[in-house]
Amino acid sequence: MGVLQAIAPALSPLGALILLAPTVVIGLWVMASDLKFMRIPNQAVLAQAAVWPVLGWLALPLDLWLWGFALMGIVLVVGFLLTVLAGVGAGDSKYAAAAAGLFAGGDLRLILGLFTACLLAAFAAHRIARALPAFRRAAPDWASWTHAKFPMGLALVACVLFYLVSPILASISAQ
Repeated sequence: MGVLQAIAPALSPLGALILLAPTVVIGLWVMASDLKFMRIPNQAVLAQAAVWPVLGWLALPLDLWLWGFALMGIVLVVGFLLTVLAGVGAGDSKYAAAAAGLFAGGDLRLILGLFTACLLAAFAAHRIARALPAFRRAAPDWASWTHAKFPMGLALVACVLFYLVSPILASISAQ
């Protein structure tokens, strides 16, 4: 089994496509809002949270679909603790919880590795872009250019999207 297939072993390419369509749109909303306002709207979090009960059962077996709800609750509690104790943004914690169901059946070690890679890449890309005048002029009203904190929504969305794309890419590479 290749790394791409191992990241989301329970998720078929069709299941990934079912979840990917709305998640891309919501993810773009989350990233744009976090870059511009350093806030993830509650409506975006609720929209992402709705993807799991509405479409998750089409993508995964019933037992994993139910585990997805447990994951959402666990990540919400952990996220709340990180918000209170470590200063993680509340919107970041809520979005992570809303998207957590999508990771049901995935390999935790590989998911954490994927998140680490997305976090480092998003941080580097954002810091490079904010240092380049052309990017600053293209989006002069982005709060993230001058804010002390990093727009974590960028990394969270990237992780979710790469996770959902991995079974599709694994299927293509296997042919």
